[in-house]
Amino acid sequence: MLELDRLPAAIPRPAWDHSRLKTRMVHIGFGAFHRAHQALCSDKLAEQGSDWGYCEVNLNSGALIQALRDQQLLYTLTEMADDRLSTRVIGVITEALHGKGDGIDAVIEAMSQPDVAIVSMTVTEKGYCHLPASGDLNPDHPDILHDLEQPDAPRSLPGVILAAIRRRRARDLAPFSVMSCDNMPENGHVTRNVIIQLAQRQDSELARYIQDHLSFPSTMVDRIVPAMTDDAFAALSARLGCTDPVAVEAEPFFQWVIEDNFVSGRPAWENAGAELVDDVLPFEEMKLRMLNGSHSFLAYLGFLSGYQHISDCMADADLKQAARALMLHEQAPTLRTRGVDLAAYADSLIARYENRAIKHRTYQIATDGTQKLPQRLLDSVRWHLSRGSRCDLLTLGVAAWMRYVSGVDEQGNAIEIRDPLKEELAQRVAQSEDGEARVHALLALKSVFAEDLAQNETFVSQLCQLYGRLRQQGARATVQQVMASY
Repeated sequence: MLELDRLPAAIPRPAWDHSRLKTRMVHIGFGAFHRAHQALCSDKLAEQGSDWGYCEVNLNSGALIQALRDQQLLYTLTEMADDRLSTRVIGVITEALHGKGDGIDAVIEAMSQPDVAIVSMTVTEKGYCHLPASGDLNPDHPDILHDLEQPDAPRSLPGVILAAIRRRRARDLAPFSVMSCDNMPENGHVTRNVIIQLAQRQDSELARYIQDHLSFPSTMVDRIVPAMTDDAFAALSARLGCTDPVAVEAEPFFQWVIEDNFVSGRPAWENAGAELVDDVLPFEEMKLRMLNGSHSFLAYLGFLSGYQHISDCMADADLKQAARALMLHEQAPTLRTRGVDLAAYADSLIARYENRAIKHRTYQIATDGTQKLPQRLLDSVRWHLSRGSRCDLLTLGVAAWMRYVSGVDEQGNAIEIRDPLKEELAQRVAQSEDGEARVHALLALKSVFAEDLAQNETFVSQLCQLYGRLRQQGARATVQQVMASY
């Protein structure tokens, strides 16, 4: 457990009066990324006198919330580069709740406190109960079906937020803004879609109230935050002189672009390194396609090649060259950014990937592929197909995902697939031969590929060809061959 009096004197810790913080934000998804990103930004503002504090919520897992409570709502964040590291104590949290342990009504009540002006979330793409190909609510999601039957005892993220909106409205409290910080294009638009579409199925008048009074600002977040490992915890404990089960590590780079659209106020995040803008979409697309797209590309091909970490992939000259070519030649042309040096941006991403102090596992990035492919790779594929331009590497990334979810690596070892569509993927794999039939079976996932890609002969032909190469020759040889003809 984290003990302030045992920490080295050089480690910064909160020097302000914690009691002056108010619970003005509720954040759902107390994961590593939030602890290293939004909470850090708000913690820096608290140093400057801000009273905007966080109530942290996990809807399902309770162990982390309990650990946070056990150490007085404090934890450490360490920024790591190859040649340096720095640690600080984060103290901007005022409350912590667990949906199952404390009860979902306690979470709804926390969001119904009068001072709460923002509800934000980092729950990964699968938490929105949406259809990735369209951004609409998935009405057949089990949690949504439950919430339609029991709106006052919801399970889903949209259902929980909707219940809080309903309660606040009944109490005549000011509306809050709902801010997604997950990696989805127009994440504010997706969040608005799923909440309003769920409301329309429950209470059309409430849906109109949301449309008229709430805001859903979009954001773009960028920081590499790997999952903590036993070795990382052990090394941190040796430096701290005590344990910290809530600790998180991150790269030094930090970026947060926020649409300035808040109905009941917001912290002055721009005073702590964030950018407030009118339109986030160009920034979102740049990051989702160039960074997240190349990350997924490296994750699947790197994992199949036997590389555990992204930094290991960078030691492979062919993979490194392929990642940069993907960014500049296949992703960059699809973007709507203006005045951005995309070559310099690509070089900066490669430099970040080479940071060997950050052990970002290819397996971690490879999770939840059905939720990530549309915005990271497939939107760009469609852009190229509509123009008749080349997208060999994008297609290779999709083929590598298909090879990965087939469930066996190149050494014959089973791959444990982590994906909300895990069972459907396994069924499609089991019922298809490993070859073109496998490609067609996976392409038939309409929630991922919609209908157009499966009907595009150019795309399907190249995808089958590249899948066959991966199967017969392996990932490393396939990357070499593709780059040799690029």
